[in-house]
Amino acid sequence: MIEMCIDSIRVSLVNQQRVVILKEKTADRYLPIWIGPAEADAIAIKLQQIPVSRPLTHDLLSSVITTLGARISFIDITDLQSDTFYAKLILDFNSGGQVEVDSRPSDAIALAIRAQAPIYAEEPVLDHAGFILDKQTGEPRPATSQDTVRSSAVGEDELKRLSAFSDFISTLDLDGLGKDKPSEKGEGEGV
Repeated sequence: MIEMCIDSIRVSLVNQQRVVILKEKTADRYLPIWIGPAEADAIAIKLQQIPVSRPLTHDLLSSVITTLGARISFIDITDLQSDTFYAKLILDFNSGGQVEVDSRPSDAIALAIRAQAPIYAEEPVLDHAGFILDKQTGEPRPATSQDTVRSSAVGEDELKRLSAFSDFISTLDLDGLGKDKPSEKGEGEGV
């Protein structure tokens, strides 16, 4: 598992699809994950500390978890299959014991922010969908073993299979990626 942090939330200029960009804590490798508008708002509201008059769904679920005697230990983005990401919430109970709960990554991230819990991604997920920004061109490109000691090279067949994913990433305005504060970006701007 590789620890990640939220870099930003972006909006595709082509189709208005939201994507949360996670950044590896100890390297310059990024992981983009498609999310829905409601989840993007739930993440952005908490990151920007915008007060809400009533609990949002993720606030409610966080409260229920705490009330039932558990806490979110961490979340883990575990898999990527057919352009769908998978994640798990890891809950620790006050009475002892741990439970893994299947989750969409967007919901898991929204809960992790509220619980101030770490966000992790499995190495194979980063190998398949992670990217780095080319230092010369500023364009995203797949991360290879030359970019990080832990990452393995992505083969030509794999790159072809992920071409739709790469096409989507190319519609994002990645200017300012890796800057200080997470922000929501739309029309070329950031969270």
